[in-house]
Amino acid sequence: MGNNGTVWLPESASTVAPEVDWLFYFVYWTSIVITLLVVGGMIYLVWKYRRKSDEDRPEPVKESKLLEISWVVVPTILVLLVFTWGFQGYLKLTVAPSNAYEIQATAFSWGWSFDYPNGASVGNELHVPVDRPVRLNMSSEDVLHSLFIPAFRVKQDVLPDRYTSVWFEATQEGEYHLFCSEYCGTQHAEMIATVHVHSQADFDEWLADAAMDEDVPLPELGERLFGQQGCQQCHSVDGTDGIGPTMQGLFGSERTMQDGEVLEADENYLRQMIINPGERVVEGYQAGVMPPYGRLSEREINALIAYIKEQ
Repeated sequence: MGNNGTVWLPESASTVAPEVDWLFYFVYWTSIVITLLVVGGMIYLVWKYRRKSDEDRPEPVKESKLLEISWVVVPTILVLLVFTWGFQGYLKLTVAPSNAYEIQATAFSWGWSFDYPNGASVGNELHVPVDRPVRLNMSSEDVLHSLFIPAFRVKQDVLPDRYTSVWFEATQEGEYHLFCSEYCGTQHAEMIATVHVHSQADFDEWLADAAMDEDVPLPELGERLFGQQGCQQCHSVDGTDGIGPTMQGLFGSERTMQDGEVLEADENYLRQMIINPGERVVEGYQAGVMPPYGRLSEREINALIAYIKEQ
């Protein structure tokens, strides 16, 4: 089957993908063969034993013990084969190698955040080295999500208030899609991230650069965080209205809350909306949609505010 992908499965790019593909196609082609045999047999018997005239009377049919045993034994063997094959693959997918590189993955409505051991934090972009096992330790800030990387053939639910994990070892450098495959709200279809697979040297360089935000000007860092944290999925910067208010012209404007209170969108207003957005909701927008961003550092909050002020 190779690594080029088919109409059913995308290009494979992990160590476990070929085994998953072989099992999938074994079930697929076995199902097709059985379907053809059953449907073909039905059509043949309907034709052979059709009533040819009004005087036709069917002859008694004597059961075949061999046939009855066969259609019990053969499916049982196939089921046991698929179970054994699938269980071995399940163990391989759920038990990460002891030397796996660990990354903390956090899901929220509607985006992803990935935290690395050296303190680097990236939103909606997962960077990993090629030919090295990677384990994602995952949790959700709100509702049930599910992390799915089709090219790696891995999928795992991400739950609130507990940790789940998944591991993979990428075999090809490049970019791959990461989806949420559990319906989680109105923007579920846009909860997409990109997996960047680097060579080990390029990954080490990226990792070092990602942890050096102290040298980046606040507005520039804020722009980066605005994209990484998935803010653009609900808030535009060009005046277009979305799930949340646009950032264009927001700073210094007057905002009417759902309770009728009018507030000036100053630094304190922006900070409160970032850290605790559910305390006050702007009139015309839905409450409880934006998650609180308590995981941001003080400098990152200041950077986002600096970026919004420039819009």
